[in-house]
Formats: sequence, structure tokens, C-alpha cells
Amino acid sequence: MSDAFDAVDTSGEMGPIDYLVVEFPGNRMTGEGLPLLVDLVDRGLIRILDLTFIRKESDGTVSGLEIGDLTGDGDLDLAVFEGASSGLLGQDDLEEAANALAPGNSAGVLIYENLWAAPFAAALRRGGAELVASGRIPVPAVLAALDATETAP
Repeated sequence: MSDAFDAVDTSGEMGPIDYLVVEFPGNRMTGEGLPLLVDLVDRGLIRILDLTFIRKESDGTVSGLEIGDLTGDGDLDLAVFEGASSGLLGQDDLEEAANALAPGNSAGVLIYENLWAAPFAAALRRGGAELVASGRIPVPAVLAALDATETAP
């Protein structure tokens, strides 16, 4: 596997940085998505900058979770991600992420670089372009719009 945690690129060809907070109701993490995350890294599409797990207790307190065997098969599912820390993710960020969680649930917090976009972004910057807006369209909104298009006369 490629090193998911290579030093941040200082050549000026850095891709957009995104974050995800994924909630696991009832602290039930299966690890099913982990091989797909590793595949994205192996194919050079993303670079993981930070990955941590938190739990929000029923009283609202937030604690970090140890990386471990999520599936209960005896293998350390998250060992490949151990030590993924760029320093971008601070305690205040974890507390803010926990605000989105329901009490009694846990979450994975991931910061990643979109390596696939780095050459494109660098070319735009060299040409004097500046990003003035970005965002994400939620999948349910896209599906609803596509459904509406298909059913329109």
C-alpha cells in the first residue's frame, strides 16, 4: 500500500482539502467502508491528513476512541490509519464535530486531500484563477432532481 500519510506537498500542487464527519448510531462501527478508503489512497485519489474517532456520551461529554478491531474478527481494522495526524484537526474541531452527534453515538472524523484535483488546481492558480465559491450538493437532492426530470412530461 502507498503511504497514506506522506508529508504535505510543498510544490504548490495541492488539491482541495475536505472533511467528513460520519456518525455511527449506537457506537456500531462495522469497518465495512475501510477497504474502500484504503483503495482511494492506494489509487492516489486522496491523501488522508487526519483520521480520528470520537464518542459522545449520553451526558454530552466527548471522548476519543482508540483505533481497534471494529469487526471483532481479531484483525486490527484501523491499524493502517494509526498515526494519521497532520495537526489540522484540533480539540476544538472535535468538539464542533461532536455537536452534530446524537448522545450515545460515535463518529469518524476524516480530513483528506483530493490528490486527483491537484494538477488542475495548480494549473488554475498558475493562470491567476482564484476559487471564489465551492460546495457540495447532497445526494438526496441530486436523486430528487433526476427523478423529477425523468417524470416530467
